[in-house]
Amino acid sequence: MSQGGFACQPPPDVDTDDCLQEYSYLFSPDILKGKVAFITGGSSGIGFRIAEILMRHGCQTVIASRNVQRLTEAAQKLSAATGRRCLPLVLDVRQPQAILAAVDEALKEFERIDILVNNAAGNFLCPASSLSFNAFKTVIEIDTLGTFNVSKVLYEKCLRDHGGVIVNITATLSYKGQALQAHAGTAKAAIDAMTKHLAVEWGPNKIRVNCVAPGPISGTEGYRRLVPPQLEEGNLHQRIPLQRAGNKTEIAHSVLYLASPLASYVTGTTLVVDGGSWMTSENDFPALLDFWSTELKKDK
Repeated sequence: MSQGGFACQPPPDVDTDDCLQEYSYLFSPDILKGKVAFITGGSSGIGFRIAEILMRHGCQTVIASRNVQRLTEAAQKLSAATGRRCLPLVLDVRQPQAILAAVDEALKEFERIDILVNNAAGNFLCPASSLSFNAFKTVIEIDTLGTFNVSKVLYEKCLRDHGGVIVNITATLSYKGQALQAHAGTAKAAIDAMTKHLAVEWGPNKIRVNCVAPGPISGTEGYRRLVPPQLEEGNLHQRIPLQRAGNKTEIAHSVLYLASPLASYVTGTTLVVDGGSWMTSENDFPALLDFWSTELKKDK
């Protein structure tokens, strides 16, 4: 390894929705001591690892999603691995009344919420010409409207009076118009804009609002569904400046930074965590279309 190569080495991770078998602290273990985080989509993938890393740094968490069994199992794993409390709540981010009820329950349990991570999302590969009106609408509702819905409820219920941090998980899809991703790219671009508006309006209430935009992250449903095998087997990683995919712990560490006092003067910005891939990765139409049509046939 060349001198300085340590700065690009990924931390340990596991592909499954399980807690890390080992963890080395780069930040103070109690940097979030006494804080409570509310994480949508927190029962699996990136959201699960975000919950784990925040909990390992002293935070109690609420994880919210639509699948009761997955939530319960995730909360048990997270508490067992970290020794912190984790409250699982069933929630559809498209339903404001359900969000209100969930936040009330969370406040009853913890009496405070300091950090909101808007991670719930829906995505799939599809050419814009083949997208149904409803499919496009659904992604906008989950990603964009869901982010606003949860942010507004948390603002009104506690952040307005006590301050806090909001971290929105977005994407780099819209930066150059990623093929077969018009729906998700549009939704995430809207969240990037919303982040700036909320940062400006809510800054005086001592609320910081930022985004993390992951690139290709291994061990996630998104990676399995959105990266065609022929691209992964080819030179996909060679096209990324850091020559590899990222992992869930790297995204969680980025959220940890933005949620912590180390980012005390950071608001209204998007932290891109993609190894530089959006700048160099190609739009491989043939491979993407082949993968999309193959998956479509499987579903039928």
